[in-house]
Amino acid sequence: MTAELLSLPRTALHGHVTHRLRQMLVENQIAPGAKLNERALCESLHVSRTPLREAIKTLAAEGLVELLPNRGAVAVSLTLDDVRHTFEVMAGLEGISGMLAAERITEGELKEIQALHFEMMAAYTRRDLSSYYRLNASIHRAIHAAAKNPVLSATYEHVNARLQALRFKSNQDDDKWQSAVQEHAHMIDALQARQPQVLRDVLVRHLEHKRDVVLAQLQASADTPTAKPKTSRKA
Repeated sequence: MTAELLSLPRTALHGHVTHRLRQMLVENQIAPGAKLNERALCESLHVSRTPLREAIKTLAAEGLVELLPNRGAVAVSLTLDDVRHTFEVMAGLEGISGMLAAERITEGELKEIQALHFEMMAAYTRRDLSSYYRLNASIHRAIHAAAKNPVLSATYEHVNARLQALRFKSNQDDDKWQSAVQEHAHMIDALQARQPQVLRDVLVRHLEHKRDVVLAQLQASADTPTAKPKTSRKA
């Protein structure tokens, strides 16, 4: 593993490390607010500190990592208001993108999205959350690409980066996950029928449901008291 990574060209190594670290952050292998331990990450990813630090800078630009004075890099941690405000922006971006995509999508793009949807459904059947989330994100990016507005796509990628870990976690409730899958089926139907307003409404509703789940999870976590360590009594 180590030899294989060290033999990669610098750009390929940077991409590999960035991908793996992004996955660890999104899938909550590194908890929100936790400091990124460079030594441990270098050992885990089998790389030196240079490509790791380059990857951290990339993920800081994406909004997944915060670079704090005297603390180094920490996984981004959002307040309830941060999440609420970000989802408001995301819903607007998704709605605009859906309307444009329904008007501008080509047959080739539609077939690609349908293929991704079938793969995503297979991952859902296996309850493979990691693969499901990756394919889910690919579908949303493909819809934005079909809108053929590079400014919209770039803005979406930047804002969405802040919510990736929370969106991944929101699918861990099976009932909510099933509802999200059904909404994705409606998205595909609206795209195929070239119905801009219908697709906009489905995407906005999808984001609002996701927002409600995420906020409920964060609130429940905030309401859970931290266990205090037990103290032994003297005889």
